[in-house]
Formats: sequence, structure tokens, C-alpha cells
Amino acid sequence: MMTTNTDFVLAVEGLTVSFDGFKAVSDLSFYVDENEIRVIIGPNGAGKTTVLDLICGRTRATEGSIKFKNRELTKLKEHDIVKAGVGRKFQNPSIYGDLTVFENLEISFPRGRSVWGALTFNRDAEVINKIHEIAEMIFLKDLLHHQADLLSHGQKQWLEIGMLLIQDPQLLMLDEPVAGMSVGERQQTAELLRKITKGRSVIVIEHDMQFVAQIADKVTVLHQGKILAEGSAEKVKQDPKVIDVYLGH
Repeated sequence: MMTTNTDFVLAVEGLTVSFDGFKAVSDLSFYVDENEIRVIIGPNGAGKTTVLDLICGRTRATEGSIKFKNRELTKLKEHDIVKAGVGRKFQNPSIYGDLTVFENLEISFPRGRSVWGALTFNRDAEVINKIHEIAEMIFLKDLLHHQADLLSHGQKQWLEIGMLLIQDPQLLMLDEPVAGMSVGERQQTAELLRKITKGRSVIVIEHDMQFVAQIADKVTVLHQGKILAEGSAEKVKQDPKVIDVYLGH
């Protein structure tokens, strides 16, 4: 049976964005399946973060289409894209340092996020159970009542992933999630990402090829805003073009 782009969670087609005549992303097309971890790699300036900015509505496409579960995203505002089920984590963790881990997760719970929701928000069993479930998943269940400021760098990254997970996005986008982490924390993060793809898709931007090999179902290599290569981590690592422009010898 032929696959059509309606079978994908995310279908990016002919995506182009120009800044003052410079094409940061040029005629880019790729497709992400359900429960897939897609890793985007490439040299600095390849357009990796711009692609995430385009998907989450932070940057507007000059041309092309981004369909998430068959819904066109290019005309939607950022908060509507979040509501549609797309979550994004930036490079630096943005958590509330003076609140506890529990409170950070609680205020991210979807019902607490609108003004009316915050006024009528009730810390009921559903909320508490969900917080405990997510805290266990992100390795912080014993630190629920610790102030977030006191967490290690890696734990802060996990907390921010947890703050996204509690909103139950169907597509999660992570920009360099293991930057600055210890070897042990990287290992745990690989485990975490494998766990969270049950029922959702994940796009990761990453430089650490060892980590990429651990987590990726498929790797897309960008260079100058275009796809240079695509395939398994093993296949991409051996591609002469990728070695030449990115991996070195």
C-alpha cells in the first residue's frame, strides 16, 4: 500500500524561510512517524533550531507546509500549536527555580494554565497522581519537595521535559537535551526518551553522536538549510558527505 503524507504525525513539505534574502531553510521536506524518535544533526548554522522554530510557530515560513496530524500549522499562532499537541523544550532549562519540583509540574498541568483554570484549579487526585507518575518517569520522585534551584543541571533538564510531558503533547521537540549532562545522566535521558515515545513522537536536535546512536530511529542531517542525508545513525555516520561536512575524519 502506498504511504501518503496523511499517515504521518508530522509532514514537512517544501519548507523555506528567508531572512533578508538568506535562505536559512530551503525547500525542506521530511516526515515523522508515530512513536518515532527523529534526531536532527548538522554543523552550526545548518538550520536545525530554525526548523523547530518553524514547527512551533515562533518563526513564520516563507513557503511550504507543516502538517501535524493532518492539520496545517503554518498559519497558527504559537499557543494554538501548543494546544494542538506540540511541545518544545529550548536549550536552556526554563523552570521556576524558587518553586519545588512538585509545584513546577503542578503549574504546567493543562488546567492550571489559563486565568480561569488557575482561579478554579483544584489540586485533586487526578493532578497529584499525574505529578507522581511524571516525577517517577523523569527520575525525580524522591525530590518532589526540593526547590528546583537546588537540582543539578541534568535534573533541571529532566524537570523541564516533565513540565512538557504533563501537558501530554503528541509531538515533543527537544533542543540539545543532554548538553552539560554527566555520562550517567545521558544514559538515563536515553532511557527516558525511549519510554516517552510510547504514544508520541519526539524530534531531538543533538551533537553527541554516541547519544544519537542510542536513541534515534532515524537521523536527518542538515547542511545549509537542506537535507544532506537521512537514514539510520549507522548509515548516516558512514556517509562520505556527512563525514566531510560534519563528522570530520
